[in-house]
Amino acid sequence: MRAVVFEQYQTFPSLTDVEKPTPGPGEVLLKVAGAGACHSDVAVYREFQEGQPGAQRPAFVLGHENSGWVDSVGEGVTGFTVGDAYLVYGPVGCGHCRYCSKGQDTYCENAATNPYMGIGLGRDGGMAEYVTVPARNLVPLGDADPIAAAPLSDAALTPYHAIKNSLPNLAGGGKYALVVGLGGLGQIAVQILTALTGATVIATDMKEDAMARAAERGAITVPGGPDQADRIREITGGTGVDAAFDFVGATPTVKLAQASMAVGGRFTVVGIAGGTTEWNFFSTPYESTITNTYWGTIEDLHDVVAMYRAGQIEPDIERFALADALEAYRKLEAGELSGRAVVVPTL
Repeated sequence: MRAVVFEQYQTFPSLTDVEKPTPGPGEVLLKVAGAGACHSDVAVYREFQEGQPGAQRPAFVLGHENSGWVDSVGEGVTGFTVGDAYLVYGPVGCGHCRYCSKGQDTYCENAATNPYMGIGLGRDGGMAEYVTVPARNLVPLGDADPIAAAPLSDAALTPYHAIKNSLPNLAGGGKYALVVGLGGLGQIAVQILTALTGATVIATDMKEDAMARAAERGAITVPGGPDQADRIREITGGTGVDAAFDFVGATPTVKLAQASMAVGGRFTVVGIAGGTTEWNFFSTPYESTITNTYWGTIEDLHDVVAMYRAGQIEPDIERFALADALEAYRKLEAGELSGRAVVVPTL
């Protein structure tokens, strides 16, 4: 079968022929419906070096945002019907520590000794015609479109988990939420916040078209510039935002969100651009919190699918045939995509 393979550190992946996988005990073989191309993939093949924390040893098939139809099952697997559509929960932990027992494989206590981080992150992923998945990691899609759903396993799961943790800050009237960065995750974050809270959503990005899409979804947008934080505070009547979500994570965006916080606010850094900031007792709103999250739980992904099936969230996608998958990654790196690139092997 054809697959996009990460073959060597700091080297662009290849589209090549690999052996079709066979499901092992406890696994399901999916015929891939869609595989999302994510900036995390770019970090895997472009930024990491051997031995660096988080680096995954090549070679393996990329693709950690996956959906597909059941093709066959491995030994001991029951309850699946050939042809049914599922969304894939990407993280794979040890399966028996206290975090994995809660479905929070991203925080597995044995991550340092696990053979891989997840599907498409050390283990063969879905940027191919077929992929094997632990049966536990499959969330049913019912009659919902699995191709458009593929990015939800990261681009929706990640903001959903961050927002869910911040819901107490947004309960009640007169609340404000800030979304910094309006790429794939940020656009879905605006939709999730609108669906789950009554908060006024403020959104900012350097791209005018991204802000226009967020505005269509009900957000108040603020363009870039030296007075960004002042303009955000002006919208809130001077008090600042009750919850902020930075989907970039660079130093300027971290500082922007930090400067926009209200007393008792919660600021979650979701993007992994490696930004840093300083903390000062007298310049920080009292009882405000700076935290971070990574991906989400499988329970969260069930919630995400429920929101998708209810029409509350819908990712912006651009479809590519598997033969054009490398072009999708090129456009992703160049910033030329207007939505999430989804590779569709059946095209």
